[in-house]
Amino acid sequence: MFTHSDLARLQAQSLKMQGWIRRQTFSPSNEKTLRRFSSWEVAELIFNMNQSTFRGKLAAEPNLPGGEVEEDGRQRWFSLDEINELRRRIKVNRKSLMPPRPDGKRAIRAAIANFKGGAGKSTVALHFAHAAALDGYRVLVVDFDPQATLSHSMGLSDVGEDHTVWGIMARDLERETDRMNAAVTGAESGTTLPRRKLPASIRDMGLGQLRTSDFIKTTAWSTIDIIPSCANAAFVEFASAQYRHLNPEWTFFGAVSRFLDALPDDAYDVIIFDCPPAIGYQSMNAVFAADVLYIPSGPGYWEYDSTTSFIGQLAEALGDLSDGFENFPTGKIVLPKAFADVRFLMTRFEPSNELHTAMLGAFRQVFGDRMAEHPIELTRAVEQSGRFLSSVYEIDYREMTRGTWRRARGTFDRAYEEFRTHLVAAWDKLEDEA
Repeated sequence: MFTHSDLARLQAQSLKMQGWIRRQTFSPSNEKTLRRFSSWEVAELIFNMNQSTFRGKLAAEPNLPGGEVEEDGRQRWFSLDEINELRRRIKVNRKSLMPPRPDGKRAIRAAIANFKGGAGKSTVALHFAHAAALDGYRVLVVDFDPQATLSHSMGLSDVGEDHTVWGIMARDLERETDRMNAAVTGAESGTTLPRRKLPASIRDMGLGQLRTSDFIKTTAWSTIDIIPSCANAAFVEFASAQYRHLNPEWTFFGAVSRFLDALPDDAYDVIIFDCPPAIGYQSMNAVFAADVLYIPSGPGYWEYDSTTSFIGQLAEALGDLSDGFENFPTGKIVLPKAFADVRFLMTRFEPSNELHTAMLGAFRQVFGDRMAEHPIELTRAVEQSGRFLSSVYEIDYREMTRGTWRRARGTFDRAYEEFRTHLVAAWDKLEDEA
């Protein structure tokens, strides 16, 4: 027989292994650091120019960041901040290297969602965030998943639940309740409306006093911030049911959207959500706040079947919100909920596998142009990066054959380029911010 004590003992054993992996992957102080990027990577893979042109730019302008030079003098290595400084100051054929960003728009928000576990949501979110940062964007990632894979991959492991999406939702409940009560107090009609009361157990948490910035943490990537998650954040599914009972008029699904509304429009360029493998209070906050919905799926029939169920249940849930909360304030995103774009992305794809090829054809037949053209291939380098809580972009290509590394990076580069194309098109559809 196994009790909770046995489960706790098994977790303790697993945590020891987690600690060992982190020590192998991160710095001696157990903090994740970001490697430098070679002049070859910067020129050909990041700036899309040949190395001789890049070297010529550096030679012509000695005041540009020069990176660190290897002892043999053959290769320079640049930090992300130096890469971004080069991006701001170098032009090729009079064209800027800065990525496209529509004027007068807030950050574009993309949710990576599917309630099938193992579909690759965290892997896609991690790689798209890193690719966007190397592309010159300022990125905020929001980890909605209590498994916290994305948070751990970003180097955060010691996170309190108060500073996760659960804390954002509890804070929103308190603030929205106060706003509703203030509106009741200020009413001039003769109608007496009941004031909504929250128990001291919620008020005493002090979450209502937290600032927006208190939930946002920095990462090893200077242009990527994160709202992390942790295992205790799973409590949100139980707590939110209680919160809705305390204030039935609270638009619970708009909590994160209202939180993001409070950010300055120019604080970030791209916001990426990693959603949990379920439709619940956290995932509904993610999809409601998102402008673009990206749905990853593995290449098997059962994953196709699960994806079909996911979009059906999501449609039903969003329909229920539109019918039940249409007269309640929901922030800048209004009901009925509409996405600027919806895409399906196949993950763990093996081109030589006939079943995978057949399933990709089936996905394309069903979803048409909603299906991403470039699937993410399963490669040895991708598997290795996952084992060590890193993306392919973080792995030094010298740790394996360059061909193996290039193949892995290439599959994510192609998927990201397509993602960016759809994102920029959706960005143009957003209303200008006043």
